[in-house]
Amino acid sequence: MDVMASVDPHWGWLALGLLLAAAEMAVPGVFLIWLAGAALITGLVTWVVPLGTPEQIVLFAALAIAAVFSGRRYLRGHPIVSADPLMNDRGARLVGEMVMVTQTIESGSGRVRLGDSEWLVRGPDAEAGTRMRVCGHDGAVLLVEHVH
Repeated sequence: MDVMASVDPHWGWLALGLLLAAAEMAVPGVFLIWLAGAALITGLVTWVVPLGTPEQIVLFAALAIAAVFSGRRYLRGHPIVSADPLMNDRGARLVGEMVMVTQTIESGSGRVRLGDSEWLVRGPDAEAGTRMRVCGHDGAVLLVEHVH
């Protein structure tokens, strides 16, 4: 007797749904969750209504397409707001920080120390040892100004 033939198909759909939901939590991207929902609903429908394999696949595909498009429409109107929008923008996080000029800023460029690292800067001319404030950034180059 084949063991897989005796297993109800809804368990496979429910397991797939839980696996996709777990994958969404491990690698968030707000996409797999919609497929997980489609698989879970397919599993519940298959549990209640006996469907053949082709009908189950068609049901899953239809639910997955509907879920993805509905989810995209919902997220377009209700975007996810980051708790830390500057998380991946290190230069923007440094705006307002005080720095010490380590290499004289001449003709608008030089180097400063911030924490345990040195940064290239652009700003008004300043001698080594001058304290300045970060007022912006241009890529990996910090923009500095004199402290008033």
